[in-house]
Amino acid sequence: MIAKIFGKSPTISKVSGANCIRIRLYQKYISKKLNIPSGARLKKRFVIPVWILKNRLFVIRYLRGLYEAEGSVGIHKPTSTYKLFFTNNNGSLRKIVFDQLIRLGFYPHVSGSDVQLSRKAEVEQCIKLLRFRKY
Repeated sequence: MIAKIFGKSPTISKVSGANCIRIRLYQKYISKKLNIPSGARLKKRFVIPVWILKNRLFVIRYLRGLYEAEGSVGIHKPTSTYKLFFTNNNGSLRKIVFDQLIRLGFYPHVSGSDVQLSRKAEVEQCIKLLRFRKY
């Protein structure tokens, strides 16, 4: 499909020690060709498409993509500290994550550039729901 759209073949490589494949393509003005704005996104206002909002499963998949890109989990068993973080400097993206977590029944809070879940049961439930880091 990439070769058909861009007229050139991508470089494909397997990541050693991981169940992952990298597909790379370099092309001048690729963002214009895909109609994706380039440059800083700090102040860009993100909006979830309505067709995603209408379907709970799509919302979960949307959040999974955001967490896979900008999320992390911290578990410290000796102190029973559980944290699921979404970290991003864009306020509209943080608000989307915050609002959709509430919609899914979680109780997130915001700390600086993080949207966090801090209750052990919620962290475990959200990780399972999003299939976070399950490849």
